[in-house]
Amino acid sequence: MVVTTEEQYPQHILIEFIQDKTDLLDKFNVGQNVKVSINLRGREWTNPQGETKYFNSLNGWRIENVDQSVSQNMPPMPPEDAFEPANDLNEEDHDDLPF
Repeated sequence: MVVTTEEQYPQHILIEFIQDKTDLLDKFNVGQNVKVSINLRGREWTNPQGETKYFNSLNGWRIENVDQSVSQNMPPMPPEDAFEPANDLNEEDHDDLPF
């Protein structure tokens, strides 16, 4: 899968789900906001000419729906009419705060 970050300059990051982890992707759709847990893997390879090259891979092992987890963890918003403006403020009243 390719994840696109949400920042000023979005990055497109390839994350591999392999073996039994491929089934985790079945619950998600293209364009869905997700949080992916990964393992960073590295390996060394020497070509026939003796040059050593290094490769990295990102292996996903968990994927979560961000939209769903945010809504489950956030307390419900009070209705808009629950807040009333403070009309009884007097600029001459002083508080006792030392700063």
